[in-house]
Amino acid sequence: MSLKIQIDDSAPPYEQVRTQISEQARSGVLPVGYRLPTVRGLAESLGLAVNTVAKAYRALEGDGVIETRGRHGTYVAAAGSAAEREASTAAQTYAERARRLGLTEAEALATVRDALRAAYGE
Repeated sequence: MSLKIQIDDSAPPYEQVRTQISEQARSGVLPVGYRLPTVRGLAESLGLAVNTVAKAYRALEGDGVIETRGRHGTYVAAAGSAAEREASTAAQTYAERARRLGLTEAEALATVRDALRAAYGE
């Protein structure tokens, strides 16, 4: 795992740690099950405060990117499952809202298709 903290960057150090670990996990550079360094160890190697790295790890855990297994350590989680859960929750919220607005299923699907085309540039 390779992280670089830019002190002159506008993003705070914890956010830089969070972003880099998240990107490496999602791209596969850090495979599912990879054991991350301890908070203290990573803080020391990056020259950061322990609380800074702990904040990044908490955010990553909240995002479903990593999981802490108690005294056994912190590992890269199955990113797909966290992303799929979040997408499923968003889809369910949308479906309920569309129904309350009185849209038919066909209208709701057409709206989603349009949004996906716009998001993915198709």
